[in-house]
Amino acid sequence: MTNAISKQHRAILRRIARRAMMERGLAPDFSLEAKAELEGIKGPAAVAEEPARDMRGLLWCSIDNDDSRDLDQLTVAEIIDGKTVKIFVAIADVDAVVRKGSAIDNHARRNTTSVYTAAEIFPMLPEKLSTDFTSLNSEADRLAVVIEMTVASDGSLKESDIYRAVVRNHAKLAYNSVADWLEGAGPMPAGIGAVRGLEENLLAQDSLAQKMRMLRQEHGALTLETIEARVIFDADELKGLAAEKKNRAKVIIEDFMIAANGVSARYLSSRMFPSLRRVVHTPARWNRIMEIAGESGFELPLEPDPRALDRFLLKSRDADPLRFPDLCLCIIKLLGQGEYVAEFPGESVEGHFGLAVKDYTHSTAPNRRFPDIITQRLLKAALSKRPVPYMKDELMELGKHCTDVENDVRKVERRVFKSAAAMFLTPKIGERFDAIVTGASYKGTWVRIFHPPVEGKLVEGFEGADVGHRVRVELIRTDVERGFIDFRLA
Repeated sequence: MTNAISKQHRAILRRIARRAMMERGLAPDFSLEAKAELEGIKGPAAVAEEPARDMRGLLWCSIDNDDSRDLDQLTVAEIIDGKTVKIFVAIADVDAVVRKGSAIDNHARRNTTSVYTAAEIFPMLPEKLSTDFTSLNSEADRLAVVIEMTVASDGSLKESDIYRAVVRNHAKLAYNSVADWLEGAGPMPAGIGAVRGLEENLLAQDSLAQKMRMLRQEHGALTLETIEARVIFDADELKGLAAEKKNRAKVIIEDFMIAANGVSARYLSSRMFPSLRRVVHTPARWNRIMEIAGESGFELPLEPDPRALDRFLLKSRDADPLRFPDLCLCIIKLLGQGEYVAEFPGESVEGHFGLAVKDYTHSTAPNRRFPDIITQRLLKAALSKRPVPYMKDELMELGKHCTDVENDVRKVERRVFKSAAAMFLTPKIGERFDAIVTGASYKGTWVRIFHPPVEGKLVEGFEGADVGHRVRVELIRTDVERGFIDFRLA
């Protein structure tokens, strides 16, 4: 590409992103009604409808991506005795500002989530809210829904409670720098040292999260590690693709949020309220998972068994840590996608196969996901003994809608990333790469090359290829506008 074109990389990808969103029925922009409504919101909610606890004095902190500005949750630990720890998770009270049926709420309901494309983020809520009025920003007082969990030294949950509170974020921290510090690969972030007692608190959170994860794995939670590729820009010029992996700081947040989501689901059930559950069904392609395990000399049972599958994953990670994320990607594809399913009192829906939990909802990211706003409204109604805010037919329809749109959003994000990857790979046409087959169906066969971690279509030599097969491929064609990256078997 010429230098003139290269400087337009981001602009080209933005145009592709907006077009992809509209093709999927998503709204890249807020309506005039939503913008007018936004003008009338002058600040964060200052007073709760019902009494809220004052918890601003606790050592709350946020840990998120380096560039995150929409802060949904804070965490803090309180050591009760040598064997018990209380974990508090504060969730931004988005509903206090975004009312059900408002124009802003209707936009969030339509898109159901923030859309994170390689060129531009399309927030579910206006940034005036998601990065300020409804964000748990540093040194700002905010209303929150707090999930309190009493956890034993082995990581098991003993007691839990949910209530409303006013909280204050004392340190805005980032995953990578916190992980480097915890893993001994970097200095303690300045934000931790600036708050007395926060270092010890985070070390306690880290220790407990590790125990909670080990206990979940004993119950069958899958050890999955994938590589997410991120597009690197220098100003508006695309410079490369960087791989991001799970780290120890992410584990803290992930495990606390999994626990909090379980508490939210059970709390609603205990109050005879419906809930919007997050379900991952028993995998339909278990036979192929058995074949992949068998190729490594590991025998899985005939019936889907998450504990046995996790034993295979752990063995594979120890045997080949470099290729383990690629194996995980194949397993994730074969497990199938999750969906949102409404559960009502007296009924029971399937749980989450990958997490090995029966009761699971999404509740911890209301600035970014509409199902979390739904759950927050249900929780607040249950707390204050008000009527259920969503009737049965509406909640069932919302579950299907959120599932369908989530799939559309995933396709948009993948579509824009593929266009960015096509831009980056165009000069490499004719080169050969090691790859792994990530998809095989009547729609086509897909492979992911290892360096950079990019997925494309195998258009020649795909006969007999199935998920998990390792192959050598040659890049033969790219199409930036359509996001096509085509390979043939080398």
